[in-house]
Amino acid sequence: MGFFEKILSPKTQASLSMLYFGLTRVPMIFYVRPSVVAITAERVVVKVPFKRRTKNHLNAMYFGALAVGADCTAGIMAVREIRGRAEPISLVFKDIKADFLKRAEGNVYFTCEQGREIAALVARAAESGERVELPVRVTAAVPDLSDEPVADFRLTLSLKKR
Repeated sequence: MGFFEKILSPKTQASLSMLYFGLTRVPMIFYVRPSVVAITAERVVVKVPFKRRTKNHLNAMYFGALAVGADCTAGIMAVREIRGRAEPISLVFKDIKADFLKRAEGNVYFTCEQGREIAALVARAAESGERVELPVRVTAAVPDLSDEPVADFRLTLSLKKR
């Protein structure tokens, strides 16, 4: 265990890792500034702040910012599992389907509760060497305004051992 793993909480480590990835690889992630609110082996919650850079002309969260939140939420669990392995595994989202149910007019919290399934998928990819896929569900809500979801995403996570 390294120095930072000893002093930083898992959610802080995950947030910093995600922002670093955004800064170095996918600038849109860095621009939107998602942060990990909670992370366990089974569940992750990512927050995308409702600010000028994430709003559209109707004063709701722009669908692109919502897509970044869903992408990061599903991806962070897979990346966490992949980093714990010796084998290099490539991660990509094959497709995305989104149902926008309500206007997101506040900080949006994205939740994925498929951690165990994603861990099993990573293990299968490492063992088989074949491309493996899993539909991952991410739900978005604005808890400051309502308990009802504002969007529902289904992303197909696709992994392959390099």
